[in-house]
Amino acid sequence: MNFLFFHLAPHFPRFVPPFDDRKVVSGIVYVIRNGLQWKDAPAGYGPHKTLYSRFIRWSRIGVFDRIFAALAGDRECPRMGFPMKIS
Repeated sequence: MNFLFFHLAPHFPRFVPPFDDRKVVSGIVYVIRNGLQWKDAPAGYGPHKTLYSRFIRWSRIGVFDRIFAALAGDRECPRMGFPMKIS
């Protein structure tokens, strides 16, 4: 997971969040994957309002679009210097 997050980290906005982006991303994925309401997210991912507000904010500014494009691409990862393909 750390390897994948390292590759995706440049796509997130650059500010110092009060909650770890990895936990927030994991919480967002958990909620969506399990069809939960935001308020039912496990507390280990952070407050449900944080998960929801980051999901909305990141969706509006295209963070997920950039992540999906990076994951779908077969291009070289500039920070690692080797081709990265996720199948």
